[in-house]
Amino acid sequence: MSLFMSPPPRSIYSVMSNRARSLIFFAILAVALWLILFPQLFVVLESLRTAGGWGLAHYREFFSERANIQATLNSFWISVWSVLLSAVIGTPLAFLFHRLEFPGKKVFEALAALPILLPPLVGAIAIMFLYGESGIVTRSLQFLLGLSQPPLRFSGFSAILAVHAYTLYVYFFLFVKAGLERLDESQLEAARSLGASEARVFQSVTLPLLTPALVGASLITFLTSMASFSAPYLFGGGTRVLTVQIFNSKVNGDLGLAYTQAVVLVAVSLAVLALLRRWESGRSYASLSKGAGIGARRIKNRNLERVLGVVAVGVVTFLLLPHLMILLVSFAQEGSWTTQLLPPRYTTGNYRRLFAEPQFFDPIRNSLWMACVATAANLVWGFLAAYLLSSRRRFYGRGLLEAVILLPWALPGTVLAIALASTFSVQAPWRGQVVLVGTFWILPLAYFVRNVPLLVRAVQSSFAQMDPSVEEAAYSLGAGFFYTMRRVLVPMVLPGIVAGCLMAFVMALGEFVASIVLYTLDNRPISVEILAQLRQFNFGTSAAYGVVLIVLIAAVLLLTRLWNREATEISL
Repeated sequence: MSLFMSPPPRSIYSVMSNRARSLIFFAILAVALWLILFPQLFVVLESLRTAGGWGLAHYREFFSERANIQATLNSFWISVWSVLLSAVIGTPLAFLFHRLEFPGKKVFEALAALPILLPPLVGAIAIMFLYGESGIVTRSLQFLLGLSQPPLRFSGFSAILAVHAYTLYVYFFLFVKAGLERLDESQLEAARSLGASEARVFQSVTLPLLTPALVGASLITFLTSMASFSAPYLFGGGTRVLTVQIFNSKVNGDLGLAYTQAVVLVAVSLAVLALLRRWESGRSYASLSKGAGIGARRIKNRNLERVLGVVAVGVVTFLLLPHLMILLVSFAQEGSWTTQLLPPRYTTGNYRRLFAEPQFFDPIRNSLWMACVATAANLVWGFLAAYLLSSRRRFYGRGLLEAVILLPWALPGTVLAIALASTFSVQAPWRGQVVLVGTFWILPLAYFVRNVPLLVRAVQSSFAQMDPSVEEAAYSLGAGFFYTMRRVLVPMVLPGIVAGCLMAFVMALGEFVASIVLYTLDNRPISVEILAQLRQFNFGTSAAYGVVLIVLIAAVLLLTRLWNREATEISL
């Protein structure tokens, strides 16, 4: 009997399609429950397991130690301040680039959004080369001021906030800019015609209509900051945060406490998510008119236009300076850069070593191979899941499937890694557990689970734009279910598939948080090797790995753009 509720079928093909959908649903739900939900439930159960059976001993230990309470509060307040600082940077930039015209606007607008496609670890390393205790900016100030000690100590609470603001402002920039493009100019003109000043129009009309964009950016920024590991691990100093506490507990073998810390971290993230969703659901932000969106306004004052242009270029250049810095350091000869302001000797040997010596090339090959495997799994599973969720036919279990698919978005990488490590470290097939920890496949599995929501959402958006009568027409002409899927549905949602695969591949290629917990010597990815080289003070090699990672991501983006342009020309 089919799970899908629809009018009585008019042909054998409708019956077959419903049965096929039911089979797909059971397969998709089984994988979702096994690989996404089951590991999280396993973590909760393990946090309750004690030497004498079951109980709250680990939670009593957690709340009795001041370090854990302080780490929880630090994680929360760092996330709150990260949201505020990112909003202060990203929101004005969005207004500046959207509402004004100045020379080179398009180029710098594209550059302003570039950090979202770069791995957080690379950005953190680059910032360290600039503002760390031995960074270029710090040494320059020390030399200019004639100081015996570095004037900056880039560590602790403020350093984490600086890195977060630098890497997370892009969410506000992109969300607010998209919100501005959807605003109706006629509403603003109506407010002005009633005598409202520009400040009043902004406060009473523009800002309320931008609230969904601001809430969305705040939510993603908060969750990303709560899940952040790179910045606290590299710059935290004595500042404790939950993600690093979880990692340290696992390394020290205190798995019960690690499970408990993971549960607390997820609980805080989900609580904030629920509060924001509840607050937003009680308000309406819809525009009642259908006028044209706000276009860019040319400034009549030429001097002001030049000043704003210089400001925009200066801000974007400053935000991209760390990535230019990592390119410079990648050519530094190992062992030559000690107390000098800039590396005294340069070489291409760092890059030759990466591609000539197997032990240095292995992380590059591993990252490419694991990202491809994970993305292929995301493609097959995510496409079928998006097809089911986009169906206009109601079916039992839809809400459960949607909730499980969205779960990885609310899970910090350390929590996901701990969950997978605890679930797939024993051989118990009757409980759905097999040994994957210590094997090559544990990291592709982590990348797959982490990026499930990205591909499903991307493909769903394409299905939403497709007329459902096209699929029914194929059935009425005698096409079978799988033939219709292959020749009709896949070509029509191909842009969403490409976009989802691109995001999943890029995220897997530079993933660090789950990798540092789950990797082995044989499958270590580029991100882990960057940190390993940094610990050995091989700054040039570490930076060269970072540049290779950036170039690989840029190449994927370029090839995708060229493919899309070629496909568009063929369709025309």
